[in-house]
Amino acid sequence: MPEPTPEPLAPEPPTRLQPLVGPGFGSYSGRDVQWLLSDISHVTGIERPTAEREEAIAQHGAHYAESLPVEYQPEPEYLEQFHRALRTEAVELAVEVEALGLQVLAAKGPDVVLVSLARAGVPVGILVRRWLARHGVQAPHFAVSIVRGRGIDTAALDWLTARYRPGDLVFVDGWTGKGAITRELTQAVETYRAQTGLEIDPRLAVLADPGRCATWYGTRADQLVPSACLNSTVSGLVSRTVLNDTVIAPGMFHGAKFYRHLAAADRSRHFVDTVVAAAEGLDSTAGAARVAALDAQPGAHRLLMTGWDTTARVAQAYGIDDLNLVKPGIGETTRVLLRRVPWKVVVRPGADRARLGHVLMLADARGVDVEASDLLDGYDCVGIIHPDFTRGATGADGRST
Repeated sequence: MPEPTPEPLAPEPPTRLQPLVGPGFGSYSGRDVQWLLSDISHVTGIERPTAEREEAIAQHGAHYAESLPVEYQPEPEYLEQFHRALRTEAVELAVEVEALGLQVLAAKGPDVVLVSLARAGVPVGILVRRWLARHGVQAPHFAVSIVRGRGIDTAALDWLTARYRPGDLVFVDGWTGKGAITRELTQAVETYRAQTGLEIDPRLAVLADPGRCATWYGTRADQLVPSACLNSTVSGLVSRTVLNDTVIAPGMFHGAKFYRHLAAADRSRHFVDTVVAAAEGLDSTAGAARVAALDAQPGAHRLLMTGWDTTARVAQAYGIDDLNLVKPGIGETTRVLLRRVPWKVVVRPGADRARLGHVLMLADARGVDVEASDLLDGYDCVGIIHPDFTRGATGADGRST
């Protein structure tokens, strides 16, 4: 009788790598999240002005993850847009968190391990972790890096799969755009499976899924997740992740900085606490009712990837050859305005301009044209990065560069 095929062995636990936790790294508590990142706060010269970063990407083939943008620090008027959005959206966000928690718990059970994609996924992962804790499930929560075109941090996956069952991991993000991260995550997990034999679930959990490319979600509307309005000051004072072989050696976690000097401007815990407080006033059936409504929609929980079609239509209409320059959805448009060189913002006719207040304020401050188009199926707005930065794009200070 042939011997049974042995189960694949998880890699040995790395001896050098340990999670980073607050207050030593990040402004969240260690109970809320552990960062599977390398602290590169001491590294100087890695931040670059937006215009300089775009030129390096466009002219010299640099990758966006090799450097960091200079963090945008908002004026009081813009910060009020964040607080207004949070007040307006808190109850809806609480319903989405509960719906997401119910779906994740039903799919994975009480041994679930939350793995948020740094940075945008981290506040959402914390909200889901807290919802699970209120329902008796103490889920570990980690933050890992994923980089478009470079994949997920395999050192982080090695660390996780050495300690937890691979099938218990659930990847969490804030929202979807056109689906680039879904594709990146799926491919990266498949490559990791081929290399290790470990079966990790590549499906994604998000609050808002306008791109129809996540399995679990709180809404498929282009919902404003107010954490999109800011950068590190709503993400635990942690920078974007860095993958640069001058500072990240093989076998290390991807890197990030802890911006301690921005502590006075930090709204990270305020964002989470506001949504948690809103959840306390919800009807006990609100989350279940949302899940039932989502399940009744055509194509529920299937990866329809309709965002790619919308992105392609917008790109064609505006003469854009590279789909990476077209960023659909409120969250992605905000990112374009905060840390790229924007060319245009396209808004769906009939979109609630009040909900787009921070987008319109940023566009006005940076001298970016705002146009209406009926091509934005499923999205309220789309941000377009300048297609030819070297010939007259708008710079980070609103002037021609």
